[in-house]
Parts: sequence; C-alpha cells; structure tokens
Amino acid sequence: MSARPLDPPMAVLAELTHRCPLQCPYCSNPLQLRTASEELSTEDWKRVIGEAAALGALQIHFSGGEPMVRRDLEDLVAHARAAGLHSNLITSGVLAGDGRLIELARSGLDHVQLSFQDSDAVFAERIGNYPGAQAKKIAFARKVREAGLPLTVNAVVHRQNLDRVDAMIELALELGAARLEIAHVQYYGWALHNRAALMPTPAQVEAATRAIELARERLNRQLIIDYVVPDYFAQRPKACMGGWGRQFMNISPDGRVLPCHAAETLKEMPFDTVMKRSLAEIWRSSVAFERFRGTDWMHEPCRSCDRREIDWGGCRCQALAIVGQADRTDPACALSPHHARMAALAEENSAGGTAAYIYRRVGSRAGYDGRTR
Repeated sequence: MSARPLDPPMAVLAELTHRCPLQCPYCSNPLQLRTASEELSTEDWKRVIGEAAALGALQIHFSGGEPMVRRDLEDLVAHARAAGLHSNLITSGVLAGDGRLIELARSGLDHVQLSFQDSDAVFAERIGNYPGAQAKKIAFARKVREAGLPLTVNAVVHRQNLDRVDAMIELALELGAARLEIAHVQYYGWALHNRAALMPTPAQVEAATRAIELARERLNRQLIIDYVVPDYFAQRPKACMGGWGRQFMNISPDGRVLPCHAAETLKEMPFDTVMKRSLAEIWRSSVAFERFRGTDWMHEPCRSCDRREIDWGGCRCQALAIVGQADRTDPACALSPHHARMAALAEENSAGGTAAYIYRRVGSRAGYDGRTR
C-alpha cells in the first residue's frame, strides 16, 4: 500500500443483475452467473447508492447483464439523482419497451451507453445469439436521442468484426452518438474460453488503428472516438481501472464488492459484501482492495520502474491468466519475462480460423461454428 492519502472512488459500477437476453461469448460477467434469487433487493441497492454518494463517488453506472430486466431501475435511478450521483445506463437496448426510456429520463438518468456487437446485423445477432437484436438497438438509440439524453456507442471488436470498424464509426454517426468507444475484447472469463475465435490478427489491428486515427482527424469534434490498442499487441500495460483500488468499485448482483469487473477470476481472493460491511469500510480496509493498491506489493521490474505510478502494475487478472500468478508483471509489458509468451498466444489464437463459440449462459458448452471472415 502506498503511503499517500486514499481518495474516494470516482465511480461505482452497479451490476444489478447477471440476467441478459444476449449470450455474448466475450461477456465480462463471471463464469458462475448469479441467479435472480441472489440479487440485492431494491432497498439494499438504495442503501448502497446512498453509501457510495456519502463516500464521495461522483458517478454510478447501472449495468448487468442487462439492467433493464430490473423493474426497479427507474426507482434506483431516481435514488441516485437524489443522492447527487451522475448516472449512466449501460445496456444492450433490446428490452426497452415503449415509454421505458422516457420514464428513466424523468427519473433523472444522465447518460446512456449502448453496446453493439457489429455493424452487420447478421454477424451482430450471431455473436449475441439473439435474432432481431440489431433493429431493436437502432430503434433504442433513436429513442435515446428523442429523450434528449447523450448517447455513447460501445463497439466491442475482435477478429470477426474488426474489418468493419469504418462501418461501426459510420453507424455511430448515423445514430447521433456524441462518443464512440471501440473496445477490444478483454481476455478473461468468457472471452478467455473463446480466445481462439476472437483474437484479431496483427494486420487487422494495424489496419483498424490506422482507420480510427484517420476518422479522428476527419471528424474532429463531431464524434469523440476512444480506442486503445489491445493488450496482446501492446508494449506497455494500461492502468487497471485507473489503478487497482484507486478510482473504481464494482458491485456484483449479490453484493460482493470488487476492485475491477473481472476480479472474480482471482479465485483465492476474499471479497467483502455490502450485506456485512459498509461500502466505506470495504473501500478503505478490505483485503481485496488493499492487496494490489499502490506500489508496495510490486516485484521487479515494476518496483523500480519509472512508470509504476502511471500503469500501477497493469492488470492482475491478465497476469494470472497468462503467468499463473496475480502479483507478477502484467505480460502486456515488454519488460515482463512473459511478454514473448503473450505475443505467441496472440499469434497462435489469431490464426484460429474456424472455432466454436462457448456462449454466455449457465452450463454453457460450445455452440455456433464461429466461422470467420
């Protein structure tokens, strides 16, 4: 732990549920999905929202699964507004019935982040395993704009859609989005199981990066495009959520509090629950948040690196997935002794050709033949 005073979290991700009509094989939810009966109640979520505001958080992101399956979503949004939190809805957009978005706006919702699996409807609906999804998403995006809410489009990219990044940019423009987040698949949990079907080739990454740079120049302030080179093709790691336990809290549907959305892959890590401790206590003194917070936990080459308070050691889940130890240097870093292994895995998996998806569902097994283009 660093000796610096601990600031409050900037944002809280409230995973209200793991229920979702889509079955994306790169979902960030854990492999062990929580059932509806395990979810926090409305009153428990309200208490947690109040605790987040009292702790000093500025933003709350309502996510899932699909948060719109919760019939109390409007109530929770209103509670967040009353507590002074800026609220963002992260959604697939396929469950918004007539009038639901208007009610959410009236309740105080500040922003909507809408995910797209592809610009091509056939491939988008195949990866989500949900027929008719694309038309519903487009209709929902238009309702967002009609409601006067700012819209961010989140385009999740991988080998099977990265060649259509230009079309995704055009789709975001057509929908009136103010921001486009082009997010490469992160290979933990479900995505790790599907790495051979999803890993892009180096040529794809180079072409997409070039296309995005040109689009940024052309569009200037018309559309803000966020994009980061995927970890498997990087030379330096990214700070995990601004640094482990420094800026972010993730609350799972059953109330466990995590330093990042993928932290449950660290199987030996104990995670406190909001049903037993306050959010403030968990933030300030829980074993999980303290374990990789700051720099004292670092080994070489991180410990003496001049970037140690920039990337904060990178991703612990990635270190575990590739190195087998969560406290080792993130292999995305060129200084890691395991960096070559990460590059070899990228090369091996990007040449996967045909691979089966393991869809996100309870008890999932391989489905769809996953033929690439």
